[in-house]
Order: sequence, then C-alpha cells, then structure tokens
Amino acid sequence: MIYLKNAQQLDLMRKSGALLYEVLCRLREAIKPGMSTAELDVYAEQLIRKHKAIPSFLDYQGYPASICASVNDEVVHGIPSDKTILKEGDVLSIDCGLILDGWQSDSAFTDLNVGVGAISEENRKLIEVTEESFYKGVRKAINGNHLGDIGNAIQTYAESFGYGVIRDLTGHGIGRAMHEEPSVPNFGKPGHGTRLRPGMTLAVEPMIAMGDYHVAELEDGWTIVTEDGSVCSHYEHTIAINEHGLPELLTYPGFALTEEAE
Repeated sequence: MIYLKNAQQLDLMRKSGALLYEVLCRLREAIKPGMSTAELDVYAEQLIRKHKAIPSFLDYQGYPASICASVNDEVVHGIPSDKTILKEGDVLSIDCGLILDGWQSDSAFTDLNVGVGAISEENRKLIEVTEESFYKGVRKAINGNHLGDIGNAIQTYAESFGYGVIRDLTGHGIGRAMHEEPSVPNFGKPGHGTRLRPGMTLAVEPMIAMGDYHVAELEDGWTIVTEDGSVCSHYEHTIAINEHGLPELLTYPGFALTEEAE
C-alpha cells in the first residue's frame, strides 16, 4: 500500500529532511585521508542524537551502524570499520537516515568534494554523471507521470556514458517506515509503473557503476560490491510530490529544480 502524506505530515518530513541535510553537510566537512569509516559513523550518531533524533539505520534488521560507508567498488551498505582507513583518491559513498518525531529521511552522496584527497578524472566523471542522473530522474517526478519515467530518465542518461545502472537495488517509498511502497527502480520504460500523485514521498537513489551493473554480496551479509570490481557512485535524496504536483527535495531544503529544455 502507498501511504499519501497530508500537508501536516509533509511538514514533519521536511523537518526530518532538513536535519539530515545538516548532518550530511557536517560529515562532508569531516572526511579526510587517514581517518577510518568508523570515526565517521561515531560522528554521525553524535550529530543525530544531539538533535533528539534517532539513527534509523542502527539495528535496522541487525545492521550495526548509523551510516553506510561504501568505498570504491562497494555499491551500498558498506559497514563502517576501524580497519577501513580512507586513502588519497578513494571514492567514498555515505548513506544515512534518521527519524525525527516519528518521520524518516534518507539521503546519500558520493560528492566531488568527498572523493577523498586527489580524485582521478575518471572517477570524478562517474560521480558527476551519477548526481546528474538523479536530477534527470527527479525532474520527471510530477503528478500524472509514472515511476517508469523517473527510472528511464536515470537509465538513459547514465548509459549514454557507458556506465552500468545497478538493477538489483532500488529506491523506495518512505514515511513513518524507512521502506514503504513503492519500489523506485533506476531503470524502466516511460509511461510504465505506478502513477505519481501529490502526497507520495520517495527515496530516489541512482547507483551507477563504472563497468557492468551486476553485483555480489560479501560474507558480512550486508556489503554489496560490483561483480567486476569497478568503482560505483551513489546519490540519493528523499523527495515529495508536493501539493502543486511537483517534486520537492526534502533532504535538500531550499534547492529548486530548474526547467530543462526539451
């Protein structure tokens, strides 16, 4: 079942999203070569709890941390560790969620400023394309369109650069629960899938690999890696189809989508 949010509920989700945005901004500033991903996890939990919120990832189905910290060929769900020391040139993806006053928010980045140290131009391009593919998709998240319109826009843009669009993992609905209906694939056909309407809240999250789109799971039962060992990038925001039937980025307050030329 898809849960449509009313105006009051959307306001509460905006507050949750705004707090997560601030947490992730602080994490971006903290990342540097020589630190461990476990240090980032401790810092994230401190920031979240300082504002009377709850880290939604921690203990979710047994997950042992407050963030996912995925490095290089790790697609998602990388478990922070004292043994994972960030090195010059690493590509680091951070995924984080929190609960504020009962409402969830979820966001992830592999940002140009967070490629640890001196990042290669090849990896820089992957990160740029992943982020832009998100915005290509979200511009299609308007009342009356379909989930397939979002996925197709992401897929078409990323594949035009020869990249692999991960298919085994998708975005999702979000609200009081971290994962609600519907699933939000990063691929698809225009005009197919669930019709979008005001009150829908979605976590849209392209995961784009330098190489093939096939993935494998590590023995820790969480970390997903590219099967061919290629670098992967991840970008996510929680969005709402607002009362005007337009997409609003709840985890990027104040950001306005611009119109694209056809």
